[in-house]
Amino acid sequence: MKFGRLIGGGLGWAFGGPIGAILGFALGSMFDNMNSGEFQVNDGTYPRQTSRTRQADFGAALLVLSAAVMKANGVIKKSELDYVKNYYVRQFGDAKAKEYILALREILKQEIPTRQVCLQISNYMPHPMRLQLMHYLFGIAKADGIVDFDEINVVQTIANYLNISQKDFDSIKAMFHKATNSAYKVLEIEKSATETEIKKAYRKMAIKYHPDKVAGLGEDIQNAAKEKFQKVQEAYDSICKERGIK
Repeated sequence: MKFGRLIGGGLGWAFGGPIGAILGFALGSMFDNMNSGEFQVNDGTYPRQTSRTRQADFGAALLVLSAAVMKANGVIKKSELDYVKNYYVRQFGDAKAKEYILALREILKQEIPTRQVCLQISNYMPHPMRLQLMHYLFGIAKADGIVDFDEINVVQTIANYLNISQKDFDSIKAMFHKATNSAYKVLEIEKSATETEIKKAYRKMAIKYHPDKVAGLGEDIQNAAKEKFQKVQEAYDSICKERGIK
């Protein structure tokens, strides 16, 4: 059975490189000419393509990085599997979701070459979509109700390899891992920020996390982007209430 037919076809840059190798190994065969050597793992440098990133590309990237996060603390939890499964059901339907989850179970048995995988993703995936990947990875980490230290470390490593800035990472982390001054971290500002700086930061973050940034990747991804957008609004409202800003 061809890999493309198995998980719904249409994978673009996710064929080949580390991601293609991982998925191909998990399912036994990527497609007919796998043995030609055309799709072997290389040094992480891939030619850029003009075709735009599609749902399936995002789904493939998420599948591999999900495994990396789930393996972080050495225990694969049902809550995490359920979180990933629910995403794929909403995004691709029951039948294809089952195939993705079967692939995930095999991927979880492998060592994930995190750096190489992230280099491949960075080479093709626009920044707003990489931010959305980070949002999902924190969602997986918190599926059991707690984001532990090992999970944070793995997601931080992934963020570094994906060229996600520390401020962007801390902003998304603060949406899931509540701590002192979390609302300020969501807006990427210090607690000492002035009213003008707070309002400016809110406008900037509202643009950065606007759902239109991931338009075309499917309803579920846009809904998740709306959730992230709402977190920005909640953080701003919280600060305004605390500071008495009208």
